[in-house]
Amino acid sequence: MALAINIRADNSSAGEIEQLWEQVGVFEVEPSMRALGYRPHFTFAIYDSPAIDEKTAWDAMLAAVSGEAQLRIEFRRIRWFEGSPLVLWAEPAITKSLTRIHGAISAAIDPAHCRAHYRPGAWTPHCTLGSRIADERRDDAIAFAGAFDRKIEVLFDVVDCVAFPPVRIITEQKLPL
Repeated sequence: MALAINIRADNSSAGEIEQLWEQVGVFEVEPSMRALGYRPHFTFAIYDSPAIDEKTAWDAMLAAVSGEAQLRIEFRRIRWFEGSPLVLWAEPAITKSLTRIHGAISAAIDPAHCRAHYRPGAWTPHCTLGSRIADERRDDAIAFAGAFDRKIEVLFDVVDCVAFPPVRIITEQKLPL
């Protein structure tokens, strides 16, 4: 079982991302994001190492968001991570807060314990829309991503530590306004 530390949108502004989940779900073998039973989010770090326990991960998250308010994040593009399966994601306007939180977590816990894609220099802030795009729907999914032409604003208001799979919230804290 892995541990992840995240910031999630636990409010009505998440609805626009969740609508995109439905639209992207048609390109998947079966819709992936609703199946998680978890709200739209950014993951700052994932730890598989038994050296990083729940308390260590949560303490790092709490220290990283100390004095931080809820984050209003704007999305204007849909991108993808190559691979099989292809993954579609909403690209955020990078904020100093997102970058600072990630950096503080990486400073608190040796990145060698973190999955490679979440380490400094490799981390791409993203809000996943679909993680199992069917190979035969790849071109359609990329065309959908390229045609996205609007702005979405989402308020990320809760930080948490989760274990997965399946997603189980271990501890959480609402950020102040």
